[in-house]
Amino acid sequence: MASPISANKAELLAIANSVASEKMIDKGIVIEAMEEAIQKAARARFGQENDIRAKLDPVTGDLRLWRVVEVVEEVDDYFKQVDVEQAQKLEPGSKVGDFIVDPLPAMDDLGRIDAQSAKQVIFQKVRDAERERQYEEFKDRAGEVITGVIKSVEFGHVIVNLGRAEGVIRRDQQIPREAARVGERVRALIMKVERNNRGPQIFLSRAHPEFMKKLFAQEVPEIYDGIIEIKAAARDPGSRAKIGVISHDSSIDPVGACVGMKGSRVQAVVQELQGEKIDIIPWSEDTATFVVNALQPATVSRVVLDEDESRIEVVVPDDQLSLAIGRRGQNVRLASQLTDSQIDIMTEEEASEKRSKEFAERSKMFEDELDVDETLSQLLVAEGFAELEEVAYVSLEELATIEGFDEELAEELQSRAKEALERQEAAHREARRELGVDDALAEIPHLTEEMLVVLGKAGIKDLDDLADLATDELIAKRREAPRRRQSADGPPTRRPQREQDKGGVLGAFGLTEEQGNEIIMAARAHWFEDEEDAAPAADSAAEEAADAESSQ
Repeated sequence: MASPISANKAELLAIANSVASEKMIDKGIVIEAMEEAIQKAARARFGQENDIRAKLDPVTGDLRLWRVVEVVEEVDDYFKQVDVEQAQKLEPGSKVGDFIVDPLPAMDDLGRIDAQSAKQVIFQKVRDAERERQYEEFKDRAGEVITGVIKSVEFGHVIVNLGRAEGVIRRDQQIPREAARVGERVRALIMKVERNNRGPQIFLSRAHPEFMKKLFAQEVPEIYDGIIEIKAAARDPGSRAKIGVISHDSSIDPVGACVGMKGSRVQAVVQELQGEKIDIIPWSEDTATFVVNALQPATVSRVVLDEDESRIEVVVPDDQLSLAIGRRGQNVRLASQLTDSQIDIMTEEEASEKRSKEFAERSKMFEDELDVDETLSQLLVAEGFAELEEVAYVSLEELATIEGFDEELAEELQSRAKEALERQEAAHREARRELGVDDALAEIPHLTEEMLVVLGKAGIKDLDDLADLATDELIAKRREAPRRRQSADGPPTRRPQREQDKGGVLGAFGLTEEQGNEIIMAARAHWFEDEEDAAPAADSAAEEAADAESSQ
């Protein structure tokens, strides 16, 4: 049995209870830290080479100390091992492989032996436990709004005391021009919590749209109860914001409920966001209707949707252009974020010019490719035909129903359209071969000769070049960027520009993700075929080598 150590039992237990309560950690962790500290102090006295153990009873406060030695046939380490003869003296009946507990003498001066080192062990253990508790407490709270006190401002980042932990509001997650004063209370959204050697890293935000949504949920009971739902939100922090709301109860007006009596509810949110103006907009499943609402207070004349490109063309009266665009493009930018689409704003005059230009270009294309007169080409465009493929592959009955057309004329137009497409395909094939693009690429599904020309110009000329691409690199659509133009009678305003961000090589052709995956996998197929062919060849070579060896 290990011998008890002379120590103040009540004092040890009191310290353990006090630390556990103050740091809000398990008492067992504090007891374990104390045991490690005592073991470290004992090794400093009896020798670091010894395997010394300590046990502190969490109920009675009894403290015991002992050394453990192993019984072996031949001793290699005289501090941790004993031979059988010596073991019999310590504990009769011991055999090889047993462990003997060798009691150590009492340490009346334990408190004075390496006290500083022992204290560090305890503090480190407690700190580790406290950090783990903090991480466990906050790790599942991302998305919550929390209140804290500003502790300091370091390099523009605001450090917030959250009570039992600290969070940081990075510079890019603060509301612009908001003054952060030490000691002030602040509310913020918990964005994410990461484990770190120095404790949990709690990242907060006051600029995220989700923060505004959570504030509305606190101020509007109908949102908290789920009767009203915020379907979309967009912010220009500190300046302006838009939210799209819908009511699941037809008797409740979602906009009125969010505004509140005399604007009390929305004003509470506005004050928290440092005067940020908030437009509350009724959400609609109809994209065109939602876009019209999102561009308030501007009046919209017409909305043209391009779902394939996620672009929306909005036509407004001339006197509404600056209002629709907003200061520095703010209104249309927030509306684009709210609808998750690229919105292009143009006036009635600009829209008319664009339609006239497109009409003339398409008419000229049909006139040249189909070898028809201007009247016939314009009639096709007026009926909604925009490309040769539409004329070539539309049903004959639909083409023949156009006023002034008959079945014979429809057949002739379809024949000419198909011939024109063949001419274009031949021209693209010739261009593709001049670029040095392998014929093997032409066998891959979904790829046209025109696409192969684009691939060739991008330096993708064989199966390996194409196989090395990821699907996104091949088909990701390019996003158009806005630009500013100088209007004739006013300051610069926003209008679309055909500048494009990075996208897939074939992003302009509207290929789906499934088609892109099929193209990439078809290009990689020869890799697996080569591996399969190589395996039998290797087996054959091995057999031949074995036969040659046996013949010798």
